[in-house]
Amino acid sequence: MNTLRTVVLLATLTALLVLVGYALGGPQLGLVFLVIAGIGNFASYWFSDKIALRMAGAHEVSEAEEPGLHGLVSEVAQLAGVPKPKVFVVDTESPNAFATGRDPSHAVVAVTTGIRRILNDRELKAVIAHEMGHVKNRDILTSSIAATIAGAISYLAWMGMWFGGMFGGRDRDGGNPLLGLLVVILAPIAATIIQLGISRSREYQADESGAHYVHDPEALASALAKLNDGVQARPMEQTAGTQATAALYIMHPFRGGGGLTNLFSTHPPIEARIARLRAMAQEMGQFPSAGDAWTERRYGI
Repeated sequence: MNTLRTVVLLATLTALLVLVGYALGGPQLGLVFLVIAGIGNFASYWFSDKIALRMAGAHEVSEAEEPGLHGLVSEVAQLAGVPKPKVFVVDTESPNAFATGRDPSHAVVAVTTGIRRILNDRELKAVIAHEMGHVKNRDILTSSIAATIAGAISYLAWMGMWFGGMFGGRDRDGGNPLLGLLVVILAPIAATIIQLGISRSREYQADESGAHYVHDPEALASALAKLNDGVQARPMEQTAGTQATAALYIMHPFRGGGGLTNLFSTHPPIEARIARLRAMAQEMGQFPSAGDAWTERRYGI
């Protein structure tokens, strides 16, 4: 199923890329973009993790530099039955984490510096387990490719807006300026909507998988609540790179506004995720600890 989703995703986002080219320069530029898309698809499959990590501003840390973090990743990987991923850090106070890679043998788990300031070890372990769920469920390739191509479309749309000749009228080879403007505006939105289809269901699945690996859904519920408040207080700066990689993170990295904003969110509502985890905890005979009482007051769950 993940292979089919990857193929469909590549084909759909490739069509969007060609549409952008056609709108900006007519059939000839559309053909050029088709060739670029073919090269991009090859690069996305083999190098999407490296591209996503670069867009996120992540850097690898050694076991000597971060022994505690490496210890948690190693422990959870063993519980999940997958090879230990490489460990990366993103230098930002916005609390978050993500996984990337093309398969469990070439996986990466990345955390921000901010997440370690607000979560205890039990909660951080549960977050890493969530990311390990993405690794074992083999949806990291699909999400990484989505981030890579969506990022390419965003960058191209930005270039078309500022440097394209689309506002000088229609040339004889094609290039309708109104269509070009429409594509520049809608292509990044369309790419985001496609990401929605793969992101919301996989977040629920990764929540469930991670909670089972560490036998602690309550810790993940508490972590999600803290991360949500942390992101609202310290959202990531919105750039083409962070917008393209937003679907990778365990928590949507920008401040949410509710209503129509949720329609374009790459993640399910936080209340629904916490409710599911709390239901799992009760089934396992686990109940909120006194230290997590604020979570119940905050979300009424």
